[in-house]
Parts: sequence; structure tokens; C-alpha cells
Amino acid sequence: MRNLLIFITKYNAFFLFIIFEVASLIIYIKYNSFQKASFINSSNEVTGGFYAKMSEFNSYLKLKEENDELARENSGLRNQLKSSFYVDTVNKHKVTDTIYKRQYEYIVARVINNSTNHANNYLTINKGSQQGIAKGMGVMCNLGIVGKVIIVSEHFSVIQSLLHKDSQFSAMLANNKEIGTIEWGDDLNPRKGILKDVSNNAVPKVGEEVVTSGYSLFPTGIPIGKISNLHTKAGGYALNMEVTLAVDFSKLQYVDVINNKFATEQEGLEAQQKKDE
Repeated sequence: MRNLLIFITKYNAFFLFIIFEVASLIIYIKYNSFQKASFINSSNEVTGGFYAKMSEFNSYLKLKEENDELARENSGLRNQLKSSFYVDTVNKHKVTDTIYKRQYEYIVARVINNSTNHANNYLTINKGSQQGIAKGMGVMCNLGIVGKVIIVSEHFSVIQSLLHKDSQFSAMLANNKEIGTIEWGDDLNPRKGILKDVSNNAVPKVGEEVVTSGYSLFPTGIPIGKISNLHTKAGGYALNMEVTLAVDFSKLQYVDVINNKFATEQEGLEAQQKKDE
């Protein structure tokens, strides 16, 4: 306390100058309309700028919530698509009785781990068996297919990415519906895939879209990519095409896990067929 008093006594002239200066400014602004208006405008500009920055900061903090909400909305819209339903139609006496049954259900999840620079790449998502996810389900995002679920715990799942040497999915040319198999390219470029074993009767074009065929884990017509180069497989019995993948795997944040409600029934029938052969 003694030191504080010594400090104030030593610099009392400076403190008096500051007090008189502030008082004179207040009186000057208060009793002069032009200066008062100028001061108010300046203070409003400063305050407005401060509030604008605070608003931007608050908006940034809310981005995660908004992204989560958008992902949920996208998943809900996919659940309402006509491609998510199986049409059970019975013709009797020229009367068509149609019942729509949901075949595909979409479960939104957030990507919490991801790799793109290995020979075998995986993703981890924040949903598991508790949310209805099971091994073998297909995974997509808003741009196209991502991979398939291979490991599931109660709250998390691991996805084998399309960027994996063992990943293969049924695909087709969007224009003429010729079927092939999509897999990752040999040069391990995360934006390139190969569409293999397409009939040499097909007449593909560079830029033509490649989509899912509906023969594997995914509904028909989900984007995979576009043809970027054409070349023939050795022997000439089938065609191979280089495909620029629709999904940029390095930027994945949200995915939809696809639950095919008829998958077990289909697998059971196909297993019985193999057993009978």
C-alpha cells in the first residue's frame, strides 16, 4: 500500500492531466451536437464490428451442430427415395395391387478416423450395433459409394474403404447398363478406380457416368465416378476403363450406412443354391 501511495505521489501530475483530459473530452462531446453525433457513429461502428466478429465466432462454434443436422436431413430424404422401397406387385383380373415395402434404410454417421495413403485403407465411424449397424452393410456419402462395414462394436464401426486392394463392387455404365466390377486403381491414386470385365459389346465414352448396378450392397444408380480413360484388357474378351471416383475420400466427414432389409433372405437363398449345385 505504501508503494502504491509513493507511486501516485510521484506521478500525480500525470494522473491529474489524464483526469482533466477525459473530463474536457466528455464536456466537449456532450455540449456540441456535431461532435456528439460523430462520437456516437464511431462508437457504433466499433461496437458493430465487435458484434459482427462475435457472431462469426458463434456461427463457427455451431458449424458442427449444423453439419450434424444436415447429415440427418440428407439421411431422412434418402429413406424417402423411391429406390429405398421394394415394389410388391400382384396382377389379378387386370387389377394391379401395389404395396411399397421399405427395402433400404439409411443410418447417418460421422467419420472419426480415415486413411487414404495406404494400400489398404479404412474408416472408423461413430455408430455401431446399438444404432442398427451390422457387418457387411454398404456405406455411401452424398457424392457416391464409400465401402462396406467389416467390424462392428456397440458404438463404433470400421469400414473397408473402396480404396482397398480387396474391395470390389458391382457397377454398370449409366447409359447402356452394361455390368462390370469397380475396384481401386493399380497406381493407388485415391481419386482413380478401374471398371473391369465390361462386355466388349459395350460402347463406353470418356465422361460417361458409372453407377451401382443393384447387384451388391447398394441400391441401383448410386454414383461411383466417370470414365476418364479407355483401354482393353489383355485378350480382348472384356473391357477395362479408368474411372475418376466421385468421392474425395480425404474430405469425408459424414456417411450413410445402408441397411438392406432383404439381404439376409437373399443371402440365404443364394447359399442354398450353392449347396444344391
